[in-house]
Amino acid sequence: MTSSFSQLSLAPTLLQAVAEMGYEHMTPIQAQAIPVVLTGQDVMGAAQTGTGKTAAFSLPLLQRLMRHENSSASPARHPVRALVLLPTRELADQVAQQIAQYAKYTKLRSTVVFGGMDMKPQAAELKRGVEVLVATPGRLLDHIEAKNAILNQVEYVVLDEADRMLDIGFLPDLQRILSYLPKERTTLLFSATFSPEIKRLAASYLRDPVTIEVARPNATANTVEQRFYGVHDDDKRRAICSVLQERGIRQAFIFSNSKLGCARLTRALERDGYKAAALHGDKSQDERLKALEAFKQGEVDLLVCTDVAARGLDIKDVPAVFNYDVPFNAEDYVHRIGRTGRAGASGLAVTLVAPSDGKLVADIEKLTKRKITVETLELPQQRAARARSSGHESAAERGHSARPARAAARSMRPASRDPFFDRPYEAPSDEQIAAWEKQTAAPATTRQTRSKRKVPALFQPLAAVPQD
Repeated sequence: MTSSFSQLSLAPTLLQAVAEMGYEHMTPIQAQAIPVVLTGQDVMGAAQTGTGKTAAFSLPLLQRLMRHENSSASPARHPVRALVLLPTRELADQVAQQIAQYAKYTKLRSTVVFGGMDMKPQAAELKRGVEVLVATPGRLLDHIEAKNAILNQVEYVVLDEADRMLDIGFLPDLQRILSYLPKERTTLLFSATFSPEIKRLAASYLRDPVTIEVARPNATANTVEQRFYGVHDDDKRRAICSVLQERGIRQAFIFSNSKLGCARLTRALERDGYKAAALHGDKSQDERLKALEAFKQGEVDLLVCTDVAARGLDIKDVPAVFNYDVPFNAEDYVHRIGRTGRAGASGLAVTLVAPSDGKLVADIEKLTKRKITVETLELPQQRAARARSSGHESAAERGHSARPARAAARSMRPASRDPFFDRPYEAPSDEQIAAWEKQTAAPATTRQTRSKRKVPALFQPLAAVPQD
C-alpha cells in the first residue's frame, strides 16, 4: 500500500496544492480510504479524530470531479456535484477552507453555507454555480426551500461527524435532504465513533459500503496523556490554574457542559489574569468565528467552550484539553480530547471528576475499554496546610504564615501619640491667620441669581376691608 501522496493517481493540480500544504506521507485512514473512494464505492470510515479524515474524502472526491472541470461563466455549467454535510458551523467553515486549498489550482468551485449568517451572500454564491457545496443541514434546507440550491445532479454525498448530527437531532433534516438527491450516487460516511444509530443509518443509505477502520472503534489516541482528578465543584477552577502553572501550559481548550457555566468560567479566568474567550451556542456566529480565530493566532490563552467545538476543529499544537465537566455522552469525551495530540503530536487531557460523576466516568471507561483511575489532585493551599501540619514548611511558606502573626503583634503594641492631638482647641490669633484667609471674596454669582423684576399680574389685588 502506498504511503506517499506523490504516488497516488491524482491530477497534477491537486498534487501541487497538496505539496504546498506540506503533505508528504499519508496517514493510515488516508492510505486506506483514498484508493477506495477513487473507485467510486460507498465507504464507512472510522478513525481517531485528528488523523486527516478531511483529506481522505476531499482529495479523491475532487479527483473524481475533474472530468467536470470547465472555465465557463455560465452557472448551468457548474451545478452542485458533491455535497458535504457537517454538524457545526465552525467545522463546516474549516472543511470548506481545506477543500478550497486543495482545489485552488483547478477550475472547480466550492462554497459553504451555514446558519447565523446573512443568507443573501450565500444565495449569490450558489446562483453563481459551485461543484462542491459544504453545508450544515438546517441552513441547507433553507436554501433548498428558497430555490437557491438545486441538488438533482449530486454525484457524491459526504456525512462527516455523522454521529454528532444524530445526537443533536439532525436525522429528520438528513432524511429530507437525502430525498432531494438522485438515487444513483456515492455516499461516504466518516466518524471517529460508531454508535448503533450510525450503523442503522449506514444500512439505510449506503450500498454495500466498504468499512475502513484504522483503529479500534471509539479508541483514543496513544499520543494523548489522559488524567482524571477527583475535585469538588468549588475547587475546579483552582485545579485548572494549578495544572496550567505546574505544567507550564500556555494554551488549552476547556470544555463545559452548559452555556451559562461556560460564560461564568470565562469571566472567572479573566479575573485570574488569563486571556480567555467563550465559544457556545448563544454567541453570534461572528463572535464565535472571532473567538476561534483569536485562539488560532495565539491572542487567547484559554478557549472555554461547549461541545460545539468538540468535533473536527483542527488547530495545530494545542498542548492540552481540560474537561471542566465530565461530558454527558461518552462519545463526546473521545472527540473533546481529540483537540490535542493531533497529527502525531503529544498532548494532555485532564478531566475533573466531581463526587457525583461516577456513572459518567464508568460510561467513558466502557466506551474506550480502558481502565480509569481517578487520582487526587492536591491544590497549593492543601499542600501548604499539610506542610505546616508536618512541620516541614519551606522558607516562603514560613514567611507567609508569619505575616499574620507579625500583624497581630503590631496591633498589641502601644501606639505612640503626638501630644499636639491631646491639647484642647484654641482659636487662632490674628497673627496666625494666613493672609489669603483674611481676604473676603466677592459673593459668587450663580445662574439662579437674577435681579428681581416686576411681573404683570392677571388679577387685581383685593382692597383692604375696613374693620368696624
